[in-house]
Amino acid sequence: MDRIDAVVVGAGVIGLAIARELAARGHETLILEAAGGIGEGASSRNSEVIHGGLYYPPGSLKARLCVGGRERLYEFCRERGIAHRRCGKLIVADDPQLPALKRLAANARTNGVETEWLEGAQVRALEPGLVCAAALHSPESGIVDSHALMLALLADAESHGATLSCRSAVTRMVLEEDAVLIGVNGAAPALRARLMINSAGVQAPAVARLIEGFPAQHIPRAYFAKGSYFSLRGRAPFRRLIYPLPEGGGLGIHLTLDLSGRARFGPDVEWVDACDFQVDAARSSTFYAAIRRYWPALADGALEPAYAGVRAKIYGPRQAAADFRIDDTARHGVSGVLNLFGIESPGLTASLALASEAVSRIG
Repeated sequence: MDRIDAVVVGAGVIGLAIARELAARGHETLILEAAGGIGEGASSRNSEVIHGGLYYPPGSLKARLCVGGRERLYEFCRERGIAHRRCGKLIVADDPQLPALKRLAANARTNGVETEWLEGAQVRALEPGLVCAAALHSPESGIVDSHALMLALLADAESHGATLSCRSAVTRMVLEEDAVLIGVNGAAPALRARLMINSAGVQAPAVARLIEGFPAQHIPRAYFAKGSYFSLRGRAPFRRLIYPLPEGGGLGIHLTLDLSGRARFGPDVEWVDACDFQVDAARSSTFYAAIRRYWPALADGALEPAYAGVRAKIYGPRQAAADFRIDDTARHGVSGVLNLFGIESPGLTASLALASEAVSRIG
């Protein structure tokens, strides 16, 4: 039986950030990843946006860790030479949506997030192709190369002695008084860890159910909210990120830019029964309609399927959005187990602050 201090399940951006934090604090750390490489789930299938923090309920973990993590992420990117750009974001509204936009502005103020209210003419002076009654400008929003970020997190973790093991799916866990026994790829448990941190993203509830004897009432149901993206053929029409007002399950079909200046739109929200990364080209009709509300010049045939991701949600259609959950012993009563549930957006932005928060709960 091999012994180790800490096992992190999942090598997405959150798992890697937690492993980096653990290793830097002197914990012997092993990262177990079921896929063949790092970040093959949501961490490489998102908008790569650094969020300002204006959307989230005041006092929530999402609000606190997004605002706190945003500047830490920018600083980390500067220090490590990770490609990023603080390009700003415009959240646009038509006349009937103005009350909702004002509520969003008030929420941002409560969260301590800088925004600027722009009337339609001011918006068009910045981005001539946009059509809206008003917009909120979030100057602290930006974009980042998420894969380079994950490579840097892994390099830091490994420099402090952490080890990554890919193609290592956790298939069984057994609780002992002061440890968790872990079996991988169908084998009998052969690893004894003092700490097990479940950072498996959308699969985190399923991983928690592998812990024999773990109280089921502390494992939320997983909901699969697929989001598809379509790329724009040709030159990007805007210099900033362009977002509609949030909609149920997501932030609306928005325009984001990659670091080479190309534009893509998404994600939409499609509730599915399991992870599925295929993009249905027929969904483009919904995209054209949504995008033309703020960019009517979008030409027919300008969109092409790009990629899809699945959000790590613990709430379903027509249910209130849930906060991040960092479930420690104080919540579930099981020593040595830390479960992270519902780590969807703004998880990328919050990753460094979230890792510090998580590790602080286990010492």
